[in-house]
Amino acid sequence: MRRLTGDLVSDKLVTMSPRLTADERREEVIAAAAVEFAGGGFAGTATEAIARRAGVSQPYVFQLFRTKKDLFLATVRDSFARITRRLEEAAKAANATGLDTEHVLEAMGHAYIDMLVADRDQLRLQLHAYAACSDPQIQSEVRAQYLKLWDTVAQVSGAHSDALYPWFASGMLINVIASIGDAKTLEGFKAHMHGGSATVH
Repeated sequence: MRRLTGDLVSDKLVTMSPRLTADERREEVIAAAAVEFAGGGFAGTATEAIARRAGVSQPYVFQLFRTKKDLFLATVRDSFARITRRLEEAAKAANATGLDTEHVLEAMGHAYIDMLVADRDQLRLQLHAYAACSDPQIQSEVRAQYLKLWDTVAQVSGAHSDALYPWFASGMLINVIASIGDAKTLEGFKAHMHGGSATVH
């Protein structure tokens, strides 16, 4: 996504180019929404704040997305897509070196941690997506996205479901540790749990 100069809002730049296409502006709004929803969740985030961060008017946000929920769902889909692409890239690189399934999964785990460390908003958005699942429509979308992620990991790693269950369980443990600590490596995450005795893949 292009980063152009603009006004400083909070800790991130707002893009202000008048020449963006509707699709490009949609991406800009989703990027802004990811930051705002990461901070306030679905219920606690105002579309005015998203519009302000994106450098557009609130009515324009509703031209792109019919409702705040539509924007939240689009933002959640984008987040899962980013995670999926990162894991696919890691698996492709690991497979290219001839690693077995166990080590391919380990490489994907490292890549996931690297992603969380680089962008904490993705982690917070993910947690808010799960928290918002009391809404049936959001629950349906989050479930679909999680199952799609599961299927992708299975496909690119070649792992059997017996290996996928502990891998995804470890991923959720990593989410919790990342939300309450500041570890930046797999070893650092392990060190947070029972003096490093917990196994995190």
